Amino acid sequence: MKELDAAQVLIREGFWQPRLEMNARQAIPHQWAQLEASGSIDNFRILAEGKPGFREGWFFADSDAYKWLDAAARVYALDPSEELARLMDAFIDLLGAAQAEDGYLYTYNQIHFPDVRWTNLQIEHELYCHGHLIEAGASHFRATGQRSLLAIAEKAADLLVREFLGSGPERTPGHQEVEIALIHLYRATGREGYLSLAGQFIEQRGRARPFAPLIFRQNQDVGRRGELVNAKRARYLAEHPEHEAFQLPDGNEARKPPGIQLRYFLSALAGKYFQQHRPVREQTVPVGHAVRFAYLEAAVAMLCREREDHTLLPALEQAWERMVNRRMYVTGGIGSLPMIEGFGRDYELDPEIAYAETCAALGCMFWNWEMTLLTDQAKYADLFEWQLYNASLVGMGLQGRSYLYNNPLSCRGGITRRSWYQVPCCPSNLSRTWADLGKYLYSYEDHDLWVHQYVSSQAQVDLGAPVEFHVESELPWSGGVTIRFSPQAPVPFTLHLRIPSWTDRVRLQVNGQVVEMASRLQAPSGSEQPASGYVPQRAYYLPLSRTWSPGDTVEVEFEMPVTVRKAHPKVKSVRGRVALTRGPLVYCLESIDNPEIDLFQARIDPSSARAEFDPDLLGGVWVLRGETVQGWTFTAIPYAYWANRGESQMVVWVNA
Repeated sequence: MKELDAAQVLIREGFWQPRLEMNARQAIPHQWAQLEASGSIDNFRILAEGKPGFREGWFFADSDAYKWLDAAARVYALDPSEELARLMDAFIDLLGAAQAEDGYLYTYNQIHFPDVRWTNLQIEHELYCHGHLIEAGASHFRATGQRSLLAIAEKAADLLVREFLGSGPERTPGHQEVEIALIHLYRATGREGYLSLAGQFIEQRGRARPFAPLIFRQNQDVGRRGELVNAKRARYLAEHPEHEAFQLPDGNEARKPPGIQLRYFLSALAGKYFQQHRPVREQTVPVGHAVRFAYLEAAVAMLCREREDHTLLPALEQAWERMVNRRMYVTGGIGSLPMIEGFGRDYELDPEIAYAETCAALGCMFWNWEMTLLTDQAKYADLFEWQLYNASLVGMGLQGRSYLYNNPLSCRGGITRRSWYQVPCCPSNLSRTWADLGKYLYSYEDHDLWVHQYVSSQAQVDLGAPVEFHVESELPWSGGVTIRFSPQAPVPFTLHLRIPSWTDRVRLQVNGQVVEMASRLQAPSGSEQPASGYVPQRAYYLPLSRTWSPGDTVEVEFEMPVTVRKAHPKVKSVRGRVALTRGPLVYCLESIDNPEIDLFQARIDPSSARAEFDPDLLGGVWVLRGETVQGWTFTAIPYAYWANRGESQMVVWVNA
């Protein structure tokens, strides 16, 4: 399959157009202001211009600035503005001044340890930071056609090729990302060295043996270096009492299960936390840090596509099935354990402990997209949609200026959205994904066009002749979709429509004529009952082959009943409870809407739940209203909308 660039797809009206405007007008400026206030941008000024001050933030703070630049470039491609161009250009000039002559750019070492490089690759994120710089360079080049940032990215990537190509497995990155970046840069430039290094990093993963002494030594050195930096900081503050470091509010602490610290240490020593426990072709069970895992799987799928090496595919497919069936929440969130910020055991999916980091959902979406292009199986696009509207959409507040980092499915209070975090990796990751939404809607090849996501938009593809088409979609609130084709002349091709897993009834018409559809089986043959009750494997593509003429119209109506989902019996923490969903949306009960109800004790009558539009709630949303067995009326809102009105309690899994 071939993919479209996001700039080739015009998203208009519907659910997403105002959100993309908010992303450009509110989120991107807010994120830049927070990067300035927290010292992330000044770190580069201290390095490049000798600005007075002390370097702020974690050793990987550079990556958040690069990710903003990546997001800004993708936003600019769709919505160019002089102010955004000015901000990007000034920052690019600063990066060029800060970058070492040979391409190295990592302010933590350059400022604090100028003679040290690549010493703690499993922990200190040098390669991760360079990866986000490289991704920003590729995005900026696609958006503007200018080489200013691409030249900086290529300089950094060339350094990595010289330094690492041919190195041993102990020199693979601890936090995957640079592999994705190198493949993106290969696609932009065609330079084989970038693909070769990405392939080496992937294939050598899990081959550093023994791993425990390696990670122990690096952990000791990271601690030693941190103490030196802290001592330097104390001296600086004593000498410069006027210096006021930016103080972030406390983050949202996830409730930690007993023994989690020991489990974390054992996971790290075994290499599982880093996905360094075995070679990628043998990694069929999701383990460790969830963002690292998702970025690794996305990179492996990308490599599989570029090299047409389908020997990598079986492990990807098995890991995906294990994740969906046993280690994923009903929201599509992944990562059930705090501290590890990643996977627990099979069916270990406590909704209150759930970490389900926003970036983990986004990484999983990147992986799902690559698997869609690799296999043309609808289950991957179905999970992409589910995570888009639930596990990732929840990460950004309705105004674009507040965020959630971890996303539990149950909250007794104490979790609120924050304007920024000590580790602000999620905000710009959301912004760059939203800006790129257009690329995930369609794909094509020869005489075939696939519709993966139903978003109001228009695009043009070459199916032997140019074919322009317009999509009007009522999703996610209602199931109506209309597709109008405007080829210059009749063109024969096959249209593949994704039939979502969440509907059992579909009404389809072509030019007003009803198309009969065979009924679908409840679940694919041989599939196991999923932990969450959500079954993306039920999705499929419906092919419509004909000669399409100007004005031809396809009308689809996906029925959207309220669905009562039950978890696998092995998920002990939610036995006797249900989750309510409608279409691609998971719903929750928030205490603000249900002041008379004890969310953790009340028992609902699921059959009473009905959907209705509330124009005065949260800017206008479809809610579910029904009755508890005690006679109270309950209101459920989309999970993605919770925590937008101050501190509250919330549950997804409700007693029934």
